Amino acid sequence: MRDLLRRRRMWRRRPELKPRYDVVILGGGSHGLATAYYLRRLGITDVAVLEKSYIGSGAAGRNTTILRSNYKTPEGARFYDASVKLYEGLGAELGYNLLFSQCGHLTLAHSDRAMFVMANRAEVNRLQGIDSRLIGPDEIRELVPTMYVGPDTTYPIHGALYHPPGGIIRHDAVVWAFARGADEGGAEIHPYTEVTGMEREGDRIVAVQTNRGRVAAGVVVNCTAGWSTLLCDMAGVRLPITTHVLQACVTEPVKPFLDVVIVSSQMHVYLSQSDRGEFVMGSEIEPWTTYRTRNTLNFLQDLARHALELFPQLEHARLLRAWAGLCDLTPDYSPILGRTELENFHVSAGWGTYGFKAAPIVGRTMAELVATGCTPDLIAPFSLERFYEDRLVSELAAAAVSH
Repeated sequence: MRDLLRRRRMWRRRPELKPRYDVVILGGGSHGLATAYYLRRLGITDVAVLEKSYIGSGAAGRNTTILRSNYKTPEGARFYDASVKLYEGLGAELGYNLLFSQCGHLTLAHSDRAMFVMANRAEVNRLQGIDSRLIGPDEIRELVPTMYVGPDTTYPIHGALYHPPGGIIRHDAVVWAFARGADEGGAEIHPYTEVTGMEREGDRIVAVQTNRGRVAAGVVVNCTAGWSTLLCDMAGVRLPITTHVLQACVTEPVKPFLDVVIVSSQMHVYLSQSDRGEFVMGSEIEPWTTYRTRNTLNFLQDLARHALELFPQLEHARLLRAWAGLCDLTPDYSPILGRTELENFHVSAGWGTYGFKAAPIVGRTMAELVATGCTPDLIAPFSLERFYEDRLVSELAAAAVSH
């Protein structure tokens, strides 16, 4: 009977904290749990994942589930393409239905300048072997016959960057599957365990202080998204990051009529339709820095206006709920991955609105770093040192709208 109950649980109940672990991962979202899972595959199982709230309560549970790899820089495109490829086989690997739909991704262009930028991104993508191309209004109408592409609009549609491998996936399923995979490998998952401080000796973190006691650590990995700077401050590591709030909302279910992801960079809106018929919609980050995850009426008004310009048939759809999450932005809109100036303190931070897309490849590469002590080539361009060596990886053109 006990074995039957054990199998029914997604992962084990929270155990007591041990006095020491080989690896302590801060953050129980998709990045932290993916790192724990891939550490298991490399034979490292003495791992603790510390999460101050419930599993997936941060960015992993507050995003809009969009996956893509059509980024502007070769470094970014390669990195996110590797993540999409891992996502394609992740459900089978973890034995869990992640509801992954590669329905395609359209980034609309509303001006000649936008068309030039999209053409440039398409060329960068194709040089990296990524399926991405520029299309015109006629092909857009064929792909999305329910979207209004007429000329008599505030923002006429000149064309779009079409990215067929892009799509949507169930974010909570990804979190649960990684958690179960990490748990089965021996990693301990500790929700409601808040980090309150770190003990540093020279160039190492020797222990983490929590609301449940002190935990010594061989290696510490910070995967706390919007809270990354606060945790790094405890370690004495400064990050060039500002934290902003990003809002999203979802409508009541309506009859399905959209089977691709739509993004408008100029209108600052993106939307997709879920398997249940809900329209999941978001916009740009708020310009002010904050840790306050509250929705605003201005966001809902502007988003609704732009969504209706694309899909007037949503006029009578009711909003079910809205939410907000934290985004940690770097000066070049690319993440900070890997080592810091401390020997055993590594970070996955600065993701802005891109973090969930990268979860599998972050987990795999960070696990390789911990296991081997060597930085994988795929994440080397995103090191913290780039800000001191003037070799930025600017993804600003691919971040015109936050998704």
